[in-house]
Amino acid sequence: MSELHGYILLGALLFMLGVVGFLTRRNLIIMFLSTEVMLQGVVVNLVGFSRFHKGLDGQVFALFLLVAAAVEAGLALGLVVVMFRRKLTLDADVWRSMRG
Repeated sequence: MSELHGYILLGALLFMLGVVGFLTRRNLIIMFLSTEVMLQGVVVNLVGFSRFHKGLDGQVFALFLLVAAAVEAGLALGLVVVMFRRKLTLDADVWRSMRG
């Protein structure tokens, strides 16, 4: 049972680190990276529970989550580049007043 506790602790630590980074920083790239850290915390928990229950369901779901995170990374990076070209800043407060 201690092996499962290690996975849960590491996953929770990664998730909380991502939440703190997302809520405290205003730079769009740091917010994006914090979201990725949160997703990796979820993946660690999925793999841990999959190993504990001796099944592949959690690992398969983790693989799909990694693919979704890669797609999200590509789209977010493209949006960040376009937004930087328009306003020459990555401060999230500047982008709160975006209109249609």
